[in-house]
Amino acid sequence: MKYLSTRGDAPARPFCEILLEGLAPDGGLYLPQAYPQVDAATLARWRPLSYPALAFEILSLYIDDIPAADLKHLVEKTYTAEVFGTPQITPLKALDEGVYLQALSNGPTLAFKDMAMQLLGALFEYQLARTGQQLNILGATSGDTGSAAEYAMRGKRGVRVFMLSPHGRMSPFQQAQMFSLQDPNIHNLAIEGVFDDCQDIVKAVSGDLAFKQRHCIGTVNSINWARLLAQVVYYFAGYFHATREATEIVDFSVPSGNFGNICAGHVARSMGLPIGQLVAATNENDVLDEFFRSGRYRVRKSSETFETSSPSMDISKASNFERFVFDLCGRDPQRTAALFGDAITREGGFRVTPEEFARIPSFGFVSGSSRHEERLGTIRDTWRRFGTLIDTHTADGLKVGREHRRAGVPMLVLETALPAKFAETIQEALGIEAPRPAAMVGIENLPKRCTVLPPDVQAVKHYIREHVAA
Repeated sequence: MKYLSTRGDAPARPFCEILLEGLAPDGGLYLPQAYPQVDAATLARWRPLSYPALAFEILSLYIDDIPAADLKHLVEKTYTAEVFGTPQITPLKALDEGVYLQALSNGPTLAFKDMAMQLLGALFEYQLARTGQQLNILGATSGDTGSAAEYAMRGKRGVRVFMLSPHGRMSPFQQAQMFSLQDPNIHNLAIEGVFDDCQDIVKAVSGDLAFKQRHCIGTVNSINWARLLAQVVYYFAGYFHATREATEIVDFSVPSGNFGNICAGHVARSMGLPIGQLVAATNENDVLDEFFRSGRYRVRKSSETFETSSPSMDISKASNFERFVFDLCGRDPQRTAALFGDAITREGGFRVTPEEFARIPSFGFVSGSSRHEERLGTIRDTWRRFGTLIDTHTADGLKVGREHRRAGVPMLVLETALPAKFAETIQEALGIEAPRPAAMVGIENLPKRCTVLPPDVQAVKHYIREHVAA
């Protein structure tokens, strides 16, 4: 299995060569040369497997340069009931007839990012030990990626983490999860801007190939292929939980900001998993909804990005979207580079051709958006009717998913976080305190370590230089 860049960088490379990287040297994102195909007989063989066994089977299709026994060991020590709270790892909870929540938030940081980040931490440590390398991870977070990455990498040998977050724009709980970590290999950088500013800095630093090589810069954002690959597994697991045989179809509704979570669903569907619809649910920052309705991708400026009660989706420049557009455009790297390089830089966005737009339904994508009052209403309704407390992002996914509900087709809504992470909005919606695990009680009162920086690439580079040398 070899991997290529969405913008055509040659030659294709094996998995372990791209594991520690984010962007390709040409600024593109890595994808496999072809998606492995899964037939009905394979689905039948996989159906009874445990989550770790299923993960091993799927990952083995994409990773052939790690010995099978080593990969199996890494997967088995990652996906355990002790870490994720249940042997099923991602169980379903029934709501309406045919509507389910798929629990993805039972990991250490109470967010779906743990599903991939815990494995990524194990893979990184394994590869660094095997090669004797050091790695300085540079990432950007709108709320959950940062804490999931830091909890996965804290104390790991040969790894430092430099995590950028939008100053003052995460929930108090999210900030506390990150800033309270005292591990010397963890560095929190609060950027005076919005998430897109943080993401732009990460891309700019990664695009400086000399700096990247000199300081061994890698990424854990969903631009890292290994992280997205780990997320593919739970689409298969959800499908098996909701069906009895491979002739059945399911739909997934996915709260969508940076497009990584739903892009994993696109990969699973491209492999042959019987997914009918992939519902992209956005909040007030509805760049993706606008695209799927019109074919126009219009990046918003920082001043046009709304601060909402589902803050992890306050994103107006979806990094992983390039992977889907690459497939939509027939895997044409020149076309993709023109859209995501020149067109966005020059015009702030692009519009796909009518022929390309007409192909979107063949990939299963539909979309919708949710606003604050609708979010509150969905939280209230789910609590009143089912006794189930959901977070704000999951509420967006549930609201939009119901709008695309099809008779006889199960709708799986991907839960993105536990409500405790957004206590203020839960209080506003229901007038109650969101329960939290005992280990997280009083986390906001812990001492915090954080450095505030301007939205400036050179300032971040200077900080990295100073602390890599320390």
